[in-house]
Formats: sequence, structure tokens, C-alpha cells
Amino acid sequence: MGKLTLIAILLACVAVSLQSPTKQVDQMVDYINNLGTTWRAEKQFDDSYSLDYIKGLMGVPALTGRAFGSTPAYDPELEIPNTFDARTQWPTCASIKEVRDQGSCGSCWAFATVEAISDRICIASQGKQQVEVSAENLVACCNACGNGCRGGWPEQAWSYYERTGLVSGGLYDSHVGCQPYSINACEHHVSGHLPPCDKELRPTPKCQHTCEAGYNGTYAKDLHFGKSSYGFSNENQALQQDIMKNGPVVSTFQVFEDFLTYKSGVYHHVSGASAGFHAVKIIGWGVESGVDYWLVANSWNPDWGNKGFFKIRRGKDDCGFEGSISAGLPKL
Repeated sequence: MGKLTLIAILLACVAVSLQSPTKQVDQMVDYINNLGTTWRAEKQFDDSYSLDYIKGLMGVPALTGRAFGSTPAYDPELEIPNTFDARTQWPTCASIKEVRDQGSCGSCWAFATVEAISDRICIASQGKQQVEVSAENLVACCNACGNGCRGGWPEQAWSYYERTGLVSGGLYDSHVGCQPYSINACEHHVSGHLPPCDKELRPTPKCQHTCEAGYNGTYAKDLHFGKSSYGFSNENQALQQDIMKNGPVVSTFQVFEDFLTYKSGVYHHVSGASAGFHAVKIIGWGVESGVDYWLVANSWNPDWGNKGFFKIRRGKDDCGFEGSISAGLPKL
């Protein structure tokens, strides 16, 4: 094979890889579904979205691959059930059931963290404190976490919660809490009931130490604090026990193009190039058709995937999913 022919082939492969989320998605979906694997794909792309925009939603610069803080030890006397779902374990905690929307902002790192914090406050207070912790406050004000809408690290977000505190704040235009999210919900790359997202990421909101007009409370009095933060790295039994005791946690993992087409079943990577690193909230686990899985909430609104949730293979560290887990406990 001549040098020019080889170069032409390589360039063609690169071109297919770069356009596969939009131009080649039909072939990818057919390929996945014809494999008869553990999950089903569906074309969910608007062809006008660029790969750069989709990568921007993966708002974690890279995996840390390490535990931090004082990681809880495995308790051999605490039995781990085959199936666990935080939504049914703590049915009065409304935040566990909620699927939020990060909008046109690479703020998954913040959303997954404040969602887990909200859940853990409710669980620790036995349902007496029902609060939506503000993603806006975290994205805008935690400089040490990263670069706002251009990405950040959940580990730093948990530390910020412990050190500086976070106020309450619900979804866009909800007028819930001190600082609701200022970026509108939208359809990232799917067809649904919301308007399509912008074709580029929004600027990071400005950090403000005030509550929105009309809120009955002050910023300082509204702050919620954590009392500890910690992580897990491929310690699944200790992780499961922590979820059983304290509630959902955050996972950071590598996203491949095929994940964007997920619709149902137990995901594992089979096709496509890397699209970056993403943060999500683990709410439980189970077994489907003999395959162990984690049950996970995404932050791309309920129109994506299985009503905003997905399952990913458990025990194989698929896409680095089990190697970079973060969590913490609230100070009530």
C-alpha cells in the first residue's frame, strides 16, 4: 500500500469519527441494535449539533482516579441486597426522583454534586429537610472547582460545600430557593418538548452572594454546609453500603459517542470515539437479564435516555465508572 493511499484511509477514518455523532448516527444505532447486546440505541440527534458542542456538555476535564478524604470501610456484617433503588428506599425525598437539566453549560460536575447533596440532606434529616441545593451557586462561585460552564471536578465541589457552603436553588425560572438556575432547560441533542439548546455553551453565570428578589431569607442564613467529603475508587461493596446508609453519590466517567444514543437496557461501550468525561448521580443498582448494573440519573432532562435515567454495567469499571466516585455528609 502506498503512502498516499494510507494517508487517505487515515483521513477518511478521522472524518467519520468526527462526524459520527451527527452524520453517522443512523449507522451507529443500527450497528448497536444488530449486535443483540445488553442495551438499545435510538437516534436522538439533531444534525445541527457539532461534536465540539456535545463534548462541551461533558464538563469534567479528566478522571482523578483516586479516593480522597476518609473513605468508609466495608462492613462485612451489613448485607448488600441484589437490588437497591434510593427512590423507593426513601420515597418521601422528592429530590431523589428529580432529573435536572444543565442546559447549554458544561456543569454536569455541579449538577451531580448538588443533586446528591440535596438527597443526602433529606435522608440524614429523615425527610424533615427537603431542599434543592443550588447548582447556580456552585457553578458560579467555586473557582477552585474548575472553570464553571467549561467544566470542573466533583471532588472539589464536595470540598467547597464543606468549606464554604451552598444555598438553595431550583430549576430555571422555578423561583424556588435562594438562587435558582439561570440557564434555561433545553433539548441537548434529542427531540422533545423543550426548545433546542444553543449551539454553543453559555458563559458561566456571575457569582452573587444575594438571593433572588422575593425570596424570604438571606444568603448567609440560607447556606448549607457539609461536615465531611470522601471518595471511592473501585471499592464497590463499601460504595454500595455507603449508598444504602447515606444516599446517592457522584461518578465521573468517560463518555463515548454510543452513550449519546442510549435508550434502554444496561449500557456498556461498543462503538464510537471518546466525547470527554461526564459526572452523574448513582442512585442504586440491580441485575437485568443476568447483568449487574448501576442505576444512574443524568442531567440532560427526562427526554434523554430512559426518562433521564440510565443503567451501566457494574463490576467491570466500564468507562472508568467505578474508579472516581465522590460523596460527603451534610452538617444538619
